[in-house]
Formats: sequence, C-alpha cells, structure tokens
Amino acid sequence: MISAFFIYNQKGEVLISRLYRQDLKRSVADIFRIQVISNTDVRAPFITLGSTSFFHVRHDNLYIVAVTKNNANAALVFEFCYRFISLGKSYFIKFDEESVKNNFVLIYELLDEILDFGYPQNTDADTLKLYITTEGVKSEKAMKEDSSKITIQATGAISWRRPDIKYRKNEAFVDVIESVNLSMSTKGTTLRADVSGQILMRAYLSGTPECKFGLNDKLLLDRDSVGKSGPRRANSVEIDDCQFHQCVKLGKFDSDRTISFVPPDGEFELMRYRSTENVNLPFRVHPVVNEIGKTRVEYKILVKANFSNKLYANNVVIKIPTPLNTSGTSTRVTTGKAKYVPAENAIVWKISRFQGQNEYSFSGEVELAATTLTKAWSRPPISMNFQVLMFTSSGLLVRFLKVFEKSNYQSVKWVRYLTKAGTYQIKF
Repeated sequence: MISAFFIYNQKGEVLISRLYRQDLKRSVADIFRIQVISNTDVRAPFITLGSTSFFHVRHDNLYIVAVTKNNANAALVFEFCYRFISLGKSYFIKFDEESVKNNFVLIYELLDEILDFGYPQNTDADTLKLYITTEGVKSEKAMKEDSSKITIQATGAISWRRPDIKYRKNEAFVDVIESVNLSMSTKGTTLRADVSGQILMRAYLSGTPECKFGLNDKLLLDRDSVGKSGPRRANSVEIDDCQFHQCVKLGKFDSDRTISFVPPDGEFELMRYRSTENVNLPFRVHPVVNEIGKTRVEYKILVKANFSNKLYANNVVIKIPTPLNTSGTSTRVTTGKAKYVPAENAIVWKISRFQGQNEYSFSGEVELAATTLTKAWSRPPISMNFQVLMFTSSGLLVRFLKVFEKSNYQSVKWVRYLTKAGTYQIKF
C-alpha cells in the first residue's frame, strides 16, 4: 500500500518523514520537492515519476504526501490523507506548519498507530485519544480501562463508541435535510430536478444500543428497477445512490433495505443520498418578461407553493435579474417586500412566511438608461432561496426508529424534516 509518508511546508522542507517499506529510500523526498513543489505547472494531486507514485493533498501551508511503488487504491490513499488532516485538527485545533513543528513527537506516534506496514488502520480520533494524549503518553482513563476493551476499540467493529456512556434522559434526534436543485427552461421544461439529502442524527443514548431505522417501508435503489417495467411501489422512495456512516451494517441494508446500526455518541451524519426521480418541487414560478424597445422592461411573475397548506416556507428570497443599464424601477407585490439592489443587478423580493398552496404575484417595470452598447441582454435566470419545514422533495419519510438496549430503557425519538434551495433557477 503506502511505502512512505511525508509532510512538507510550502518551501519544500520536510517536516515529517516515515518509511514503511524498503522499496523506497529517504531521498525520494527530494524528488517530490523538485518535481512538484518547485514546478508551478503541476496541478494534479497525483503524479507518477518512473515507477513511483506520489499522492498529495494541499492543506493550509502544508503538503500531505503519500508515496507508493505499488498499484494502490487511489481513492483509499486520498481518503487516508484527508482523515490524517481531520485527526490533526482534532488534536491541534489548527493543523499547520507551526502545530506540526510543536507536536512532531505526537505525530510520529499517531503515524505508528494509524499505518501498519503501509496499510491504514483505525483513524477515529475519539478512539485514538483514549490511549494517545497530546503529551504522547497514555491517559489515566486509558490505563484504568481493561486491556481487552482497548483492543476492541483499536481493532474491533465498534471503534466509534465507548461502552460506558450514561444519560439520565435517553433521546435521539433525527434531521432529514434536503437541498433541491432546479433548472427550468424559458419554455417551462424541466432541464434538471434533483435532490441531495442527508440524515443527521444526535444520539444521547446510554450503553451500547442497537438502532433500527426504517424509511418509507422500502428503499428503491437504481439497480432495483433494472429489468423491471412495473409501476413504482407505494410507500417507497427512489434514490440513485447513498452513502452511510461506518456504523451501519451494510449486510442488513442489502438484504431488506432497513438500516441497523450502533450509533456514535452525539451528533453524526448517518446517511447521504441523491434522488433524481419523482422530485416534488416545492415552488412553481411562471415568469413573463417583455422588453419594450430599448427603454423599458415589464415583469409579471407568479409564484405558487406546491406543498400542503398546513406547512410554511420561511425566508423566501426571489432574485429577479435586471439589465446592467437599469436607471429606475417600480414594483408591486401581493405579499412581502421587493427592492432593487444595484450591486446585484436584481430586484430582490423577500417573503418571510409563505403558506402552502398559496399563490403570490410580482409585477413591475424597469427603466433603462440610454447606452451605446448594442449587445443584447443575456437574461440571467431567476433564482430562489427558501426553507420548508416538515417537507421532503424526494418523498423520503422516516417510518420508524427503534432502539434496543439490554437494560430495556425507554427512549424518546424526535424527527424533523427540512427542504432548502440548492441551485433553484428559472430561465425566462
């Protein structure tokens, strides 16, 4: 896997060096400094010189470099480099040249733990802090721990959670947050409509609980529909791909599409997903914009909320572009406030609270100053920003969250949904 690991400063000086295999010599550090750091033409984070491959990540004023002579998994090497940076931030708050120089003994100790003969091991900061402190010696807490427990923490399946966690009140908070992206043509055709979502969880649960998580009874992945022409199943949501926290038992997810896991303590991202099918757009925008000669532009824009009238959108902001030679504006809105912002070349229409199924309109005129330019107005798209609570554009819903723990304590579960605008644009 990784034959050598180096940390350079921006001048090319080697701050940390560690050789894990005998197929490389320490002089390989000079090759990277000459061929990459000193060469301004190199832009790629990966370069092969002869039979030696250099993977590097630039962070602050440092170069984090992994070197190998084997056909290594590039994604895994880069993931290790970024994990190492996160580990440095966890120990030193700010991971830069000064912190590396002040803590080089600790960094060498960390490298001995997280790389074994060039193979990445456990890089979880909470686990490493149990037996590697900022002074580079074992903490009192780690000494009191049973050695078998530390072995499980270092190499076992549940490295992200301590077994002795206790709470007076056991609670679990789940946030389903979606960013909906839309690109609509001037003819009202949807060019792009997709959802990027994440499920965040805050687990304040005692002991080592087993959690079972259900979404819309079943999840339909892209590959589920291959070779099937039947209708979409009820109570299901179609997602193109998903990514889980390491605590999720993937075997159970592959077999029955339920998510089983032992949660880390506190806040973490349980799942990330993307959906491009059957996207429920929270807003429909119908713009009519007419250029009257070279002196005026007329606007008539209708915005309708597609979600239930029991829900509300907050902080709705609609940016309506205006020509560069705008000299004056007059606007009329049925709700909210509209104001011309010269710095953004746009009229900004703000609605603090937008009830579902309601429809609001904007009408206005823009006066244009005379100009010698003959170039036509490019008409940038109208853009929207918003937040809708208790609504999901993908249709994803949490059906259940069960917590099983050997003491059989009662736990309280809270679920919240939030849909917000990603890139929400309507051309006119």
